[in-house]
Amino acid sequence: MPIPGNLLTTAMAVMPQTDVKQALTQALSLDVPFWPQLPNYSYYEDMYVQAAEHFPGIVLDLTQKTLRFSMDKFIEEFEETMSHFDDPTYFDISEQYSVVYHDFLSLGLAEKPAIRGQLEGPVSFGFNIHDQNDRPILFEDTIRPFMFEFMAKRINVQLARLKKKNPNAFMFIDEPGLQFIFSALSGYGELQAKNDLEAFLATVDKPRGIHLCGNPDWDFLLNLDLDILSLDIYTNAERFSSCTKSIKIFLDRGGILVWGIVPTGYEAFGKESLGFLSMKLEGVWQYLGQKGIEIEQIVKQSMLSPATCCLVNPDKGKTVENAFSMTNQLSEMLKDKYL
Repeated sequence: MPIPGNLLTTAMAVMPQTDVKQALTQALSLDVPFWPQLPNYSYYEDMYVQAAEHFPGIVLDLTQKTLRFSMDKFIEEFEETMSHFDDPTYFDISEQYSVVYHDFLSLGLAEKPAIRGQLEGPVSFGFNIHDQNDRPILFEDTIRPFMFEFMAKRINVQLARLKKKNPNAFMFIDEPGLQFIFSALSGYGELQAKNDLEAFLATVDKPRGIHLCGNPDWDFLLNLDLDILSLDIYTNAERFSSCTKSIKIFLDRGGILVWGIVPTGYEAFGKESLGFLSMKLEGVWQYLGQKGIEIEQIVKQSMLSPATCCLVNPDKGKTVENAFSMTNQLSEMLKDKYL
């Protein structure tokens, strides 16, 4: 199993630090490290900006910190983009768009059980980037198919580069926007999303999966062709655990669940304890066990992580640092009990 389970730890990439070395040290403190995304360090390190590199039609304003789309600019730049479509370096993340990524790649990572990368997914990118008429480009029938193909290529190029550093590398496709497609007001229906995502995932190299901190239709996600699914179980325990049938299907085909259990918000973290978080997570596992999913299987195919990213704590990166530490402590506690 190239993606390790057995309660190893990882985290989502967006971090509040402004010091690259400090952020990398924190990422490396977990069992499965990753390259951090540090928007407080530079706007280029923003997850949407990084995904937008070389996307035709993008209008990036570093002063105002805005990211927009122009159809006229897309038409002008499309031919240039297509001329590079078979050039992997064109689709990788440049040093300008992430100092952190390239510093991470300079490290010795072969001895880690795995390493992880990430890129913003096409649904979230398409929802977030608006055109000159303030319309999300996800709704543009002429843009959407190209956008899915473009993002798949970028994910594959990054994964190939990470695998040179560690053969067990895998990718998170970050998709916070997936929680919105199930609203009647989204303008992008579930059936359209299912067709688009299935076609998209068929072009994305394995192993890969989806990470999001929101609360979408979990049955929908668990039945996609994913190798790993990362979620905020701290907030969404009741709704997620109700999807027992889909969880069993996901696990039975070898999927890995990343249980985001340790809160990273300043106030929430201050209210919690290691014992309570352990009880909360084990309560979910015990419920699933009562529904016919062996806890031994859950543990074998599980990783642990903080619940969410957080950029707005009054203590800057301290609470996030403490949450990483508590995630490791919780992992050791549960491994002693179950492994």
